[in-house]
Amino acid sequence: MQIVLFGSPGVGKGTQAKILSTKLDIPHISTGDILRQTVNNKTPLSIIAKEKMNKGELVSDEIMFKLIQETLSRKECKKGFVLDGFPRTIAQAIELDKIFEQLKLKDVKLVIITANEEEIVRRLTNRRACTNCGNIFNYNDIKESKICPSCGAMDSFYQRDDDKEDVIRHRLKVYKNTTEPVLSYYQNKRSEIYIDGLESVEEVTNNILSELKKTSGNKIIA
Repeated sequence: MQIVLFGSPGVGKGTQAKILSTKLDIPHISTGDILRQTVNNKTPLSIIAKEKMNKGELVSDEIMFKLIQETLSRKECKKGFVLDGFPRTIAQAIELDKIFEQLKLKDVKLVIITANEEEIVRRLTNRRACTNCGNIFNYNDIKESKICPSCGAMDSFYQRDDDKEDVIRHRLKVYKNTTEPVLSYYQNKRSEIYIDGLESVEEVTNNILSELKKTSGNKIIA
């Protein structure tokens, strides 16, 4: 089961990627994970990428594509994978299709988690983090208390810069301008599954799994 997961910031994409990875017993892969793993690898490609990162330089798209191909070629990805956060542009989607073709992956599923923009803004601006343990909470759940329910720290809640409204709206604008066109590129090219991200985490997971079963002839087990 090969899955490419799409969704705007704050829609719960990362959470669902981790859950699907566990339930389907396939690796959750993000570009961030690939770059972190690169630091520990000793392949010729990873050494080049590591040198770039150590100098504070961006890893080029060409190297990134090769790292993705190298990752998807590994034994643990033979059963499938959940690719999260990539592609972000049409140019990346075209290159990713070439990688899929080279690896003979013909039935990649696109799972697109959607949500109303204003609801995303409301959700994210309502988040608070703990300065001590780093856990994130809904403001409505902790506003009557000054004690972190995870670590017991006092007066430790704060709003991260990423959760401020102007930052969120900018991230959503970037997603709309650069990533949404990727979905138009994929239209009629791959199996597309649209899921309402405004339901509970459990309901979103169940809906994704249900739709995956339909498009896979009930061959997946979760």
